[in-house]
Amino acid sequence: MWFRKGKIVKAGESNINLNHFYKSVFVLVIPLALQNLINVGVTAADVIMLGRVGESVLAGAAIANQIQFIMILLLFGLGSGITVLAAQYWGKGDKGTIEKILAMGMRISFVITLFFNVLAVLIPTYLLQIFTREAEVIANGRIYLQIVAFSYVFMGITMTYLLVMRSIQRVIVATVVYSCSLVVNVILNFILIFGISFGFGALHIDTPALGIQGAAIGTVFARILEVLLIFIYARFFNKDVKFRWKNLFQTDKVLLKDFIRYAMPVVGNEAIWGVAISANTAILGHLGSEAIAANSVAQVVRQLATVVSFGLASTTAIYLGKTIGEKKFEEAKVYAKKFTQLSLIMGVVGGILILIASSFVVEFMVLSQRAAGYLQFMLIVMAYYVVAQAYNATFIVGISRAGGDTKFGLYADTFSMWTGSLLLAFLAGYVFRFSVPVVYVLLMADELIKVPLSALRYKSFKWLKNVTREFGT
Repeated sequence: MWFRKGKIVKAGESNINLNHFYKSVFVLVIPLALQNLINVGVTAADVIMLGRVGESVLAGAAIANQIQFIMILLLFGLGSGITVLAAQYWGKGDKGTIEKILAMGMRISFVITLFFNVLAVLIPTYLLQIFTREAEVIANGRIYLQIVAFSYVFMGITMTYLLVMRSIQRVIVATVVYSCSLVVNVILNFILIFGISFGFGALHIDTPALGIQGAAIGTVFARILEVLLIFIYARFFNKDVKFRWKNLFQTDKVLLKDFIRYAMPVVGNEAIWGVAISANTAILGHLGSEAIAANSVAQVVRQLATVVSFGLASTTAIYLGKTIGEKKFEEAKVYAKKFTQLSLIMGVVGGILILIASSFVVEFMVLSQRAAGYLQFMLIVMAYYVVAQAYNATFIVGISRAGGDTKFGLYADTFSMWTGSLLLAFLAGYVFRFSVPVVYVLLMADELIKVPLSALRYKSFKWLKNVTREFGT
C-alpha cells in the first residue's frame, strides 16, 4: 500500500516521510527554476531590445540563434546523460568516478562547440538560408552569428560543469554564475545595442549604437565571465568533486562504454528534438518574417512560463537518480508519482500565466499588425501546450533518464515530431497552403501526441534501473 492517512507513506518495506520529500524538492526546485529564469532572461533581453530596433533585426537574431539552439540541446543532452550516471554514483558515494565523468563530458563538449563555432564563422549564410530566404533577415543574422559563435566553447565548458554540479546537488553555484552573467549581458546589450553618451568633468564616454552587432558582443563577454567564475569556484570552493586535468587525458573504457550506452541516446534525443524545433522555425520562416518574429516572442513567453516546470524536471532527475543509486526502488516509485502530480500543477499554472500576460506582451512589442495577430494566436496555443510539455519533460527528462531509460525519449520525440507534428505542418504549409495559424497548431501538436506515450511508459516501470558499477577510486 503506497498511501494512507498521515505524513508517512507505506511503499513495500520503506516508510516515506512526504514532508521531508517536499522540503527536499523545494530546496532543489527553487534555485533550478531561478537558473532557468535567468537563462531565459538573457534571451528575453535580446528579444525585447532588438524588437525595439526593428522586425527584421529581431527575426535575424532569432534565425541565427537556431544554430546555437541546436548546439545547446546537444550540450544539454550530453549533460543530462552525464546526470544519469553522476546522480546515481553520487547516491552510491563514488566521487572519483564522478570526476572521471566530468572530464569525459568536458572533452566531448569541447568538440561539439568547436564544430559549431567553425561552421558559424565559415558558412553563416548557408546555415541561415535553411530557415529563410529573406535577404534582409539573412544579412542581419549573419552579422550576429559570426560574432556570437565565439561564445560557443565558453558556453560548453560552463554548461557541462554546472550540470555535473547539479547532479551532486550543488545547485546554488549555477544560480550565482548565471545571475552575474545575466546582469553583465543586459548592461552590455543596452549600451552596445542603443549606444550611450555621458560625461563627468573631463571624462566623456560616447559609445555608438551597434544594433544587432552589439547584442552579439555582449553575449560573448557574458559567456567569458561565466567560465572565469566557474574556474574560481572549482579552484577555491568546490571540496566535493574536483576537476582534475589528468582525467582529461585518460579514458576508463568500462565507464566510456556505460557513457555511450546511457548518455549517447540522450544526446541523440536532444539532437532529434532540437533539429525538429529548428525545422519548425524553417517552416514558419518560409511563411514570412512576421511569423518568425511572432514565434520568437511566443517562445520566450513559453520559456518564462515553464521555468518552474523545467526546474522540476531537473530536480526529478537529480532526486530520483540519487534514490535509485541508493537502491531504494520502492521509494523511487512513490517519488515518481509525486513528481508527475506536481508537473501537471505547474503546467496548468504556466498556461494560466501565459493567458494573463498575452495582451500586455502583444501591446509592448513593436510588431506589424499581421505579426501582432499571429503572436496573439500563438500565445493561446502555448497556454495548453505548456501543460503537456510539463508532464512530458518531468517524465522524459526527469523520471525516465534518472532510471537509465534513456532511449525512450529518443523514440518518443522521433515519432511525435518527425512522423507527427512536423509532417502534418509541412503538408499544411507547403502542399495545401493553409494559413499560418493552422500550420502553427499542427507544429505545436507534438507534446499532445507524446502524453499517452509517456503515461504508458511510466505505468510499466520499465524506466527503473540501477546503472552503477563498482569502480576503485
